[in-house]
Amino acid sequence: MTAYPLLTRDDQVAALAEKLAQTDVIAVDLEADSMHSYKEKVCLLQITYGDETCLIDPLGLSSLDPLKPILADPSIRKIFHAADYDLRCLHRDFDIEIHGLFDTLICAQFCGEEKIGLADLLGKYFDVKLDKRYQRADWSKRPLSDEMLDYAAEDTRHLFRLADLLTARLEELGRREWADEEFGVQEKVRFAVNGGPLFLKFKGAGKLERRQLGTLEQLLRWRETEAERRDCPPFKVIGNRELLAMALAAPTTLQGLKQTEGLSPRHVDRLGKKLLAAIQQGEAIPAEELPTFPRQTPRFQRDPKVDARFETLKKWRKGAASRLQLDPGVLINNALLEELARAHPQSPEELTKVASLKNWQHRELGEAILVQLR
Repeated sequence: MTAYPLLTRDDQVAALAEKLAQTDVIAVDLEADSMHSYKEKVCLLQITYGDETCLIDPLGLSSLDPLKPILADPSIRKIFHAADYDLRCLHRDFDIEIHGLFDTLICAQFCGEEKIGLADLLGKYFDVKLDKRYQRADWSKRPLSDEMLDYAAEDTRHLFRLADLLTARLEELGRREWADEEFGVQEKVRFAVNGGPLFLKFKGAGKLERRQLGTLEQLLRWRETEAERRDCPPFKVIGNRELLAMALAAPTTLQGLKQTEGLSPRHVDRLGKKLLAAIQQGEAIPAEELPTFPRQTPRFQRDPKVDARFETLKKWRKGAASRLQLDPGVLINNALLEELARAHPQSPEELTKVASLKNWQHRELGEAILVQLR
């Protein structure tokens, strides 16, 4: 039998919330079924407080409302590892907001760790070996085995020790404020609201011609319908690479499908007629009704001066990151370097107007950036 209680009733969650209100720090993680369901959902919530770890089954509860004020209270620290996805899921499924975030992955990045996965860090510092065999398990199935529950509890049980160790290192390096600012940014992440054509979220769609884009949209719509019918993720119906190849080639026969790059005989045998129907729908769209890929950001004309400043900043960043023993992308990413190259600030005041530059970057790197841009 598992050593960790599984809360399946509303009154149990309410009682837990009363206990958590008396603490000043908790560790949180969750398990979802994104690898197995059409509409992914949070299937298990793990919380460690003090010496206790409990597991919450949201599929058997009417709500998680008793936990909302606890998780939104900034005076109670919430330790996550790689919080981005978890925060998005909690807000989407339960309208839960997290304040008082402490993300050990962000800390590990600012400490210059080469490997920032939780298993890597726990193994390195505490000789803890996480069992990852249930990483891709279907957490929506009930009952959950004791082995699965024990596995889930391991992801929060050690976070207090890891947070303490990384906090001490950040303070030694003078980077605690860097992490605090990043936590504040991270707390605001949300899943984008669905809407508009499906191709807007398809990598590579922006390079297609309008007819190809229309065909891709029809293929994506068919896949969504099929995935919903099967209650599985769309990629398990057919992959993006295959859809893109069909949109480009637009085959009209089963033989043409067989000759399409990346499409297996299995796909043709099982899905061929349905795929051809979707392609034909795309081909039948009148020219004046074909979709156009919207440009969310202005398309700048190439400017040799901007390109030169960008390369200068990249070269400087490589040296700065090496001195600080950080990954260059953690120190300052390419998108921000390009923004700086285009804005070309010449004073600290102008530098503050670069929207994407964080306070810690302005404080720690601002003078050097201005020197490079001058």
